[in-house]
Amino acid sequence: MIPKISILIPVYEEEGNIPVITEAIANVFSALPYSYEIVFVNDGSSDNSLAVIKKEAAKNDRIIYLSFSRNFGKDNALLAGLQYASGDAVITIDADMQHPPEMIPLMLELWQQGNDVVYTYREDKNQHATGFNRVTSAMFYKVINNLSDVELEDGIADYRLLDRKVVDVLNNLHEDRPFFRGLVKWVGFQQKGIPYTPKPRAVGETKYSTKALIRLALQGITSFSVKPLTIAIYLGLTFSLLSILYIPYVLISLYYGKAISGWTSTIVTIAFFGGLQLMILGLIGLYLGKLFMQSKQRPHYIIKESNVR
Repeated sequence: MIPKISILIPVYEEEGNIPVITEAIANVFSALPYSYEIVFVNDGSSDNSLAVIKKEAAKNDRIIYLSFSRNFGKDNALLAGLQYASGDAVITIDADMQHPPEMIPLMLELWQQGNDVVYTYREDKNQHATGFNRVTSAMFYKVINNLSDVELEDGIADYRLLDRKVVDVLNNLHEDRPFFRGLVKWVGFQQKGIPYTPKPRAVGETKYSTKALIRLALQGITSFSVKPLTIAIYLGLTFSLLSILYIPYVLISLYYGKAISGWTSTIVTIAFFGGLQLMILGLIGLYLGKLFMQSKQRPHYIIKESNVR
């Protein structure tokens, strides 16, 4: 029996890239001994992405699509696609053509060798990104590796192959606001990383803003570790011990009858510790907020329309 491969593509305002990625995938599989399907997940795009997907689906019965009622985020789009992908393996790939489709044969070869997950990471730190984005990306992976319980390579991408048994495990996870890259690492199995060189976007510009990257970092760190809370405890203990050093100064000043001057230093100290307390309270609130949202048990996404039979 010919193995079937599902190509999962999350889409957010990529109308110009959809025909390009569809044709590229068809060209790749024309030379491979596999059947395939393409699963598009339209993540609440405001452009004509859905209309273009429908047009492609009308010409190609290998294409299925899901369209969300609004934007639920890329990670939820990936999880939705996994629920509907029927292949023996699933390859997740971006629609913008920065993930080279010609790497698919290598990924499939490594899968046939027994690897359950074949993931990619950027080899050249993405020469198409701005200097600022390169720096923030490097900082993101450094921070998340130091503060979380999963190890992510610098430049790890959402371009990966997942064996069916890995997909089944991921489909049984019901985590609010999932961090997909971390989840794939967390589930384990035999994993193999391969480097890739990003290509320029075929059409359009990246949808990831600095704000979105910061939110992604916080989501990744708080999803896989309580280390930030531990750091907050040690931070509070350290400053409490340091404050004891102020007592001898007070006693000596009283003994010699000198007024304890320093209105400015007092205000600065109060402001510093007040800010520190607010930061720690915010950190605790972030974890409590995750518990609150998890307790609601709302669905990760709402499908507005689909051609899935």
